[in-house]
Amino acid sequence: MFAMSITQKLSTLRLPPLPTIGEIIKLYKLKAEKQLSQNFLLDLRLTDKIVRRAGNLKDAYVCEVGPGPGGITRSLINAGVADLLVVEKDTRFIPGLMMLNEASMGKVRIVHGDILTYKMDRAFPGHLKKQWEDDVPNVHIIGNLPFNVSTPLIIKWLEHVANRSGPFVYGRTQMTLTFQKEVAERMTASTGGRQRSRLSIMCQYLCNVKNCFTIPGSAFVPKPEVDVGVVQFTPLIQPQIEQPFKLVEKVVRSVFQFRGKYCHHGVANLFPEEHRLKLTEKLLMLADVDPTRRPYELSMSHFRDLCNVYRQLCDQDPNLFSYNFREELRLKKLHRISHKTS
Repeated sequence: MFAMSITQKLSTLRLPPLPTIGEIIKLYKLKAEKQLSQNFLLDLRLTDKIVRRAGNLKDAYVCEVGPGPGGITRSLINAGVADLLVVEKDTRFIPGLMMLNEASMGKVRIVHGDILTYKMDRAFPGHLKKQWEDDVPNVHIIGNLPFNVSTPLIIKWLEHVANRSGPFVYGRTQMTLTFQKEVAERMTASTGGRQRSRLSIMCQYLCNVKNCFTIPGSAFVPKPEVDVGVVQFTPLIQPQIEQPFKLVEKVVRSVFQFRGKYCHHGVANLFPEEHRLKLTEKLLMLADVDPTRRPYELSMSHFRDLCNVYRQLCDQDPNLFSYNFREELRLKKLHRISHKTS
């Protein structure tokens, strides 16, 4: 009898229905801020599709970046995640996220902060950590990123991948994120492709990168001028270039500085003026790179060899890596200005 009464009581309990995103927007009078590159995704069929693309998230531990009014948040709750950490910079969205937390019986942990500075290495329980060589951990990063932070944020996370720090202390944490369609195409562009860029090399030397699908701009409120690509990153067990991240970044940035010119123009900017010609020729020769190739024509193995030889040259001259071509130009400009005014 006692057992039956408990059963009857439990049968009357129901989770409160989650409010629609439109209802949350109206309730809290939310409006996307253009200067913050905010665009709301209200269609739950699309937010569900993003979440499905991340894999089976039942009992997973997820960090959602920039949840805004909570479209993807709601889809993540419905996917049965074990723990959902949301990091939101804009205080206007916090009350709506708190409502979603209450409706999901406390599954949502809300952090009011900037994802660019938030430290994720202690965000989840230590027992989730896996060795780098193991399967991917049950930890995910998901988000509809504002356009103005998407590129610096992915570069920051790629550096964490290289150093196995931040969200990657748990292992090869997967990321499923949105970018402008053109940026998504750059990240996945192959050698010789029209969109091949610095971002292509930086993403692909560390991760398996998949351009999953495109969401039309008309699906967002307000409608952006571009379509949006959903991209998934899975860190590689072995990076394609085994050099420090900052060194790889410097070489790749220099090479792509003159994307439409022969690659030797960009390579030359790695070296001080007094040794530029000699060291440029030496680097290209030892790396076996044709100086008349365009940057987008260089394969990953070309960049690997360029980085390896540049590292050798830096080991021979410890001051070489600190050389900054742009700083040299800035100082020359200041010198000319001061010379004219004196």
